[in-house]
Amino acid sequence: MVIKPPKGTKDLLPPQSPKLTLDVSAQAHGWLVEVARRVLERAGAQRIDTPIFEEADIVKRGVGGSTDIVRKEMFTVSYFGDHGGYILRPEGTAAIVRAYLFNGLKQLPSPLKLWTHGPMFRAENVQAGRLRQFHQVDYEVLGSTEALVDAEAIALMVGVVRELGLTGVRVKLGSIGDPEDRERYNTYLRELFTPQLERLSDDSKDRLTRNPMRILDSKSASDQELLAELGVKPMLDFLGEEAGAHFRAVQGYLTEWGVEFDIDPSIVRGLDYYRRTAWELHHEGVGAKSALGGGGRYDGLAQELGSKETIPGIGWAFGVERLLLALKAEGMALPEIAGPLLYVAALDEVNVPHAARTAMSARAHARAEFAYRAMKPAAAFRDAERRGAHWVALLGTDEVTQGTLSLKNIRTGEQRSLAAADLATFLQEHA
Repeated sequence: MVIKPPKGTKDLLPPQSPKLTLDVSAQAHGWLVEVARRVLERAGAQRIDTPIFEEADIVKRGVGGSTDIVRKEMFTVSYFGDHGGYILRPEGTAAIVRAYLFNGLKQLPSPLKLWTHGPMFRAENVQAGRLRQFHQVDYEVLGSTEALVDAEAIALMVGVVRELGLTGVRVKLGSIGDPEDRERYNTYLRELFTPQLERLSDDSKDRLTRNPMRILDSKSASDQELLAELGVKPMLDFLGEEAGAHFRAVQGYLTEWGVEFDIDPSIVRGLDYYRRTAWELHHEGVGAKSALGGGGRYDGLAQELGSKETIPGIGWAFGVERLLLALKAEGMALPEIAGPLLYVAALDEVNVPHAARTAMSARAHARAEFAYRAMKPAAAFRDAERRGAHWVALLGTDEVTQGTLSLKNIRTGEQRSLAAADLATFLQEHA
């Protein structure tokens, strides 16, 4: 039997692993999430976490029964004796809105900004940056329809990638209008595509009845050729007066804040609960499918999940692995890993417990490790260097008797004797 992870998954590895790359570095993943946390919480976002599986009906309503995610890419789970169905979450928005409704979060100050991160699951074809278990950072705002909220959400997404040091990104901005705007557009699309029915792919034939806007982002090359041939008008041509004013207001705020964007008429969101603003964040360094993530307004989602009242919302998510691939394409190295400030080694077996006690006491002030067996000085120095330690403390019978430590700085070669009672002060001074 070949020992390997499940198809479409990757292990996140510790520093110095033989197969370590940026996108599978546990340290890089943690660093990226920490940067996102810092940027989002500075803007007032609060952390929320939801289970990695949800009731199937919640996911299907939240993602849409006609989407490829529901029709082709779902992971279902169950356990003995349970007659219901569960789905591993393919994205975070539906679960967060469900948690908002279930836990009475409307009572908190509005609009409520929430963020989360964690694994998501889709049974899709595996390729670079497209995994079956992948990781996302997700930001959602609930309780406001203001264009200012939309613009801030986009600016925060850009702010995260800027804080990461990523430069070659671009916002593609669009609007899908209000429900009545989309109904006019869907009527137009049905009238346009019905005479061409036999030229559509099987998926798009199904979409023509269910959700014509989904034809526009079909993965079929023949569908895309037909779209170009027919000169399909964009959704932006069908925006009503209010949706158009909202779209212009979002652009105005972004321009004022120095957030660059391109108007992209091809951006669509086919589900009924989506409204107005929609966008994607792109980077050519991740390959042909250059989207790092995207977002949009979903004022109708809460009612779709069963709420009796409208809860306006907007949010975005980006893929952690895809962002790391973009950073790798720009030449970013793995984050520097700080080793222990102190590494303690006993020179004889009888003093190994004393070395352990010394290191464990030192952890109140700094990162400290110790050798689990007696070591000669040269071996202790080599092991400390491999671990990235700054200082090595050697403990022999003389040091224990005299209450001292023999210290050596691995990086400079400096050596000194230090009273064991002064170790805490020493560590604080060199932290």
